[in-house]
Amino acid sequence: MASVKLSEISTRAPGKLDKEKTKAKTATMLAALDELQNLLYAESKHSVLIVIQGMDASGKDGVIRNVFGNLNPQGVTVQSFKAPTPLELSHDFLWRIHQHTPPKGMMQLFNRSHYEDILITRVHKLIDDDIAKKRMKAINDFEDLLVKHNHTHVLKFYLHVSKEEQHKRLEERLSDKTKQWKYNEKDFEEAKLWDVYMNMYEDCFKNCNTVPWHIIPADQNWYKEYLITEALYTLLKSLNMRYPGLKK
Repeated sequence: MASVKLSEISTRAPGKLDKEKTKAKTATMLAALDELQNLLYAESKHSVLIVIQGMDASGKDGVIRNVFGNLNPQGVTVQSFKAPTPLELSHDFLWRIHQHTPPKGMMQLFNRSHYEDILITRVHKLIDDDIAKKRMKAINDFEDLLVKHNHTHVLKFYLHVSKEEQHKRLEERLSDKTKQWKYNEKDFEEAKLWDVYMNMYEDCFKNCNTVPWHIIPADQNWYKEYLITEALYTLLKSLNMRYPGLKK
């Protein structure tokens, strides 16, 4: 991927795009994904890993609920990566990640991921640039291993929310009773480091691109969900999967 400047990429849908027609397209693809997921599970030749990254309040949980929540829960698992535990820190940084990669026939969602180990760790100066570069190489090799040697298809989404929309959503967590459970005072402190995070993400896109990134405008949920649904639908259709016949 060529150098990315997030400040030059819109966080919103194109102005002329019809919202209701787009939502209808999303619904059609979601209905088709039900059958495609069934094929993925039945054929059991491929697996899918979906990486969802983004700033606080970019809508990661909403994507998981509104897109992947429509699929058969027997074929989809979600792993959220928080701060590493002492046990995890005693291993290499990919140890806790690799054990959650999907077996054939399954979809695995990462709500945050191995990329936190070259993002938040750099923002807070927990690692230096030399270690970060070594980790980037390890990440590229890791994803290359999954794709080329295990028939794992990796979709990486960065939810591109604007600074203004993030602030609005964080404020809603203070006033909206249905969202107060999400409130974390540290989120406002992290938001102050916006420019540093943007730089780290841009460096990530530049150097960890063995599997390409999808930069998803995330200020409008309906458009964000459309783009992610479309990417998953396009991938699964491209696999030309078939139901296996009777077992002999």
